[in-house]
Amino acid sequence: MKGFGIHTSLWAMDWTTEGAEKAIAEAQKYPLDFIEIALLDPPSVDAAHTRYLLERAELPAVTSLGLPEEAWASVRPAEAIAFLEDALDKTAAIGAWALSGVVYGGIGERTGKPPTEAELDNVARVLQHTAKYAKNLGLELGIEPVNRYETHIMNTGWQAADMIDRVGAENMFIHLDTYHMNIEEKGAANGILDTREHLKYIHLSESDRGVPGAGTCDWNEIFAALAAIGFTGGLAMESFINLPPQIASGLSVWRPVADSAEQVMNDGLPFLRNKAIQYGLIPK
Repeated sequence: MKGFGIHTSLWAMDWTTEGAEKAIAEAQKYPLDFIEIALLDPPSVDAAHTRYLLERAELPAVTSLGLPEEAWASVRPAEAIAFLEDALDKTAAIGAWALSGVVYGGIGERTGKPPTEAELDNVARVLQHTAKYAKNLGLELGIEPVNRYETHIMNTGWQAADMIDRVGAENMFIHLDTYHMNIEEKGAANGILDTREHLKYIHLSESDRGVPGAGTCDWNEIFAALAAIGFTGGLAMESFINLPPQIASGLSVWRPVADSAEQVMNDGLPFLRNKAIQYGLIPK
C-alpha cells in the first residue's frame, strides 16, 4: 500500500452495508490513494458488496482489527486463529492488500504485569500460523504496537520488530501509529528507526486522536525520520469522532476530539499532505 489514505472509522466504525456506502462515498470527496476498513466483526461483513463499492470507486483498501476478548491470542490461541482466518478470508474477498492492527491481542487487554514468555509464545504461534494462512491468500499481515493503556503485550516499535524476528514470516510488516508513539517511544524518530526494515504502514494520528496539526505530535520529526529511512509505504490518517461504546471504552475516548469529520478532513488532511510533500514522501 502506498500514498495517502484514511481510516474509515471517521465515518463508519461498524462496517455494515450502510456504513460501507457512507464511508466510501465520503472518502471519494478527497484526494486519497486508499482506505482502511475496520473488520471488528468479520462474519457480518458483506464482502461482495464492499468489493463492488471499492472497485466502482477505484479505491484500494487495507483492513484492520483488534481481537475480541474471547479470542485474545495470548491466552486463547485456537480462538484467535479461527477469528483471524475468518478476517483474512473477508480481507481477500473484498480485494484488500493486507490485514493489520492489533492482530496479536485485544484493545484493553491488560493483566497488570509485563507479558510473560508463555503469552508471547502463544502470540508468536498464532502469528506464525496466521501469516502462513495470509500468504496462501496472497495477503500480507501487519502488527501495530499500541500504548500501555490499551495492551500489555506490545507497546513499542522495537517490540514489534522482535516479534517479527521471532515469527520469521516474510509477509509480515510493522504498522506504527503516531498517537501511540507519542506516548511510548523515546522520540518518534527512534520508533521509526527501530522498525525501518519492517515498516510498511503508519497511522498519522494526533496526540489526542483529533485534528492532525492541532496537538503535540512532532510532525517534523516524524516526517524527517520517515524520509531518512526511505519510507514508501502507506500513510493513513486516523482520527475518531463518534465511536461505538465498546470501542470508545477500549480506546478511552470519552469526548469528541474534533468538532466534525469535515474539520478533520479539511484541516488535518491538507496539513499532513503538505508535510509529506515537504519531506518528499509523496509527489506534489
